[in-house]
Amino acid sequence: MPKVTVLVAVYNAERFLPQCLDSLLAQTMSDFQVICIDDASTDRSLQVLNTYALRDLRIEVVRLLENRGQAHARNEGLKQAEGDIVCMLDADDWLSADALERLVEAFDEQTDSVLFDLVYHYPDHEEPYPMEDFTVMTGDEAFRKSLTWQIHGLYGVRASIHRQHPYDETCRTYSDDNTTRIHYLCSRQVRRCNGVYYYRQHDASVTHQVSVRRFDYLRANESMRRQMLELGVGRQLLNVYENHRWLNLIGVYMFYHVHSRQLTAAERRYGLQELRRVWATIDRQALQKETATKFGYRPCKSWLLFRCQEWLYFTLRSLLR
Repeated sequence: MPKVTVLVAVYNAERFLPQCLDSLLAQTMSDFQVICIDDASTDRSLQVLNTYALRDLRIEVVRLLENRGQAHARNEGLKQAEGDIVCMLDADDWLSADALERLVEAFDEQTDSVLFDLVYHYPDHEEPYPMEDFTVMTGDEAFRKSLTWQIHGLYGVRASIHRQHPYDETCRTYSDDNTTRIHYLCSRQVRRCNGVYYYRQHDASVTHQVSVRRFDYLRANESMRRQMLELGVGRQLLNVYENHRWLNLIGVYMFYHVHSRQLTAAERRYGLQELRRVWATIDRQALQKETATKFGYRPCKSWLLFRCQEWLYFTLRSLLR
């Protein structure tokens, strides 16, 4: 059995696939499995994958006939994972030559998740992810730090945890963060290694676009809360996440305030309905005092008052820039 399985979800990535796959074939350790899942690509991605699979038996190709997004694609690959450790690599990203070796070395009997070192790759420069230097933390600590991105979400996890908690398919975007946080929460210890994950940055990515799919973030947050309840997480940690959910609601409302004219009338109605629906579900008692008393973040007693507050808050912010 291989030590590591790498899941590579692929959709119209023929430009970047060679660099991604070459970085895997150049690894300093050889005991790994690569499962590439073609998510119904319309370019030559599948041909590229099949060419690499003929070159190296460690590369396996799964072809999906319907495009259903990265989370679903990775879950299809997870079904065939044989490694004791599972990690993912996006088709336009790549790893340092020693990344998998360093990942494996960082695991011990008490460690369930290990983070790579992360480097953002821009067209003209690279930047390391601004993460504190740490050796080990508890799963609870890692979960809390992941909420504010003090630690990132590119890591390897024990396959037993990953199979128990596969990728969240609630939304096509945003809900993959839930899986990372659940994995951290279920880990006894979380460590880091100095193998490098190179994360290519695109202006065309979904998170940079003005799209009605931005409101999916709210549903993804609700899915995360449901999973926490199913795991029997304590009230204190649930309150921490509820505060996080409220902050995200304000962030998505800002998106609506700034970009509503770029959405269709139907999309605006849907977005506003989602904002109101989620606003009504927030547990006000769970909000931290410094959050609930800050102008722009007060929950308010009525939806109309809340909307007035948000309009005034974001209008003033735009004028003061």
